[in-house]
Amino acid sequence: MEKQHLVEVYSAGCAVCDEAVALVKRIAGSFEVKVHRMNDIETVKKAKSLGIRSVPAVVINGEVAACCKGNGIDEAVLRVAGLGKA
Repeated sequence: MEKQHLVEVYSAGCAVCDEAVALVKRIAGSFEVKVHRMNDIETVKKAKSLGIRSVPAVVINGEVAACCKGNGIDEAVLRVAGLGKA
């Protein structure tokens, strides 16, 4: 059985975050996409445990994407990280 890939987007629900969610969904391919809203305390706790300090942030298969470590969202970096590849 093929491994299910997961991409998670941590979002504040703002226009910038919505744009990031749209980008991820557009290029995700076979990845399952989950959006986590930062207005939920459990989501905030999980984000902190991952080292997320700003949103939007993208986590691919449990790892915070390099593009989301304080430098903003970058499609090329997401693709290098494996997003959209089976």
